[in-house]
Amino acid sequence: MSTTADSPLTLAEFGSLSTERLIVRPVEEGDLPDLLAVNGDAETTRFLPYAAWRHLDDARAWLQRMRGIEASGTALQLVVEQRSDGRVIGTVLLFKWDAASARIELGYVLARSHWGQGLMHEALRGVCARLFSALAIRRIEAEVDVANTASHQLLLRLGFAVEGRLRQRWVVRERCYDVHLYGLLATDPGPDFKG
Repeated sequence: MSTTADSPLTLAEFGSLSTERLIVRPVEEGDLPDLLAVNGDAETTRFLPYAAWRHLDDARAWLQRMRGIEASGTALQLVVEQRSDGRVIGTVLLFKWDAASARIELGYVLARSHWGQGLMHEALRGVCARLFSALAIRRIEAEVDVANTASHQLLLRLGFAVEGRLRQRWVVRERCYDVHLYGLLATDPGPDFKG
């Protein structure tokens, strides 16, 4: 998969990428049982904009929603798969892609049993590198609940900057909460994965 500065890939052409321990690739229907285990845990979904899944029907409904937003050409739902056993342990969502401004937003979730092992850092490092190089993205953004300290630390470690606090930004499950806005530019100094 090659590209030039004159012809960056489209989001639909993002494809798959491999890291030392992971494969990050577009979601498939066969991933839903593994994703039910991830999103069926209330602690894992605590900071997400949806309740924990209870049944495979919840997973199917989610996939249908993801296919709908992907059809707009402004989003892509990826999964994080372990290379060792092929098990899907998380997701990465690329969304609100604005090609004219070369910007995109990032969301992610990882199974609780895999927290603290550097796996999401590894996955996002690869995703950000692909976005900056092959898709010629200029700016990557993320919004994180101010109480989500693990995501805060992860984004800072990846080189994102906290650009502000958006007060009472979202109401999810009858809870109104603030978020920190994070940004990472292709021209930012820091991590060596951006080139």
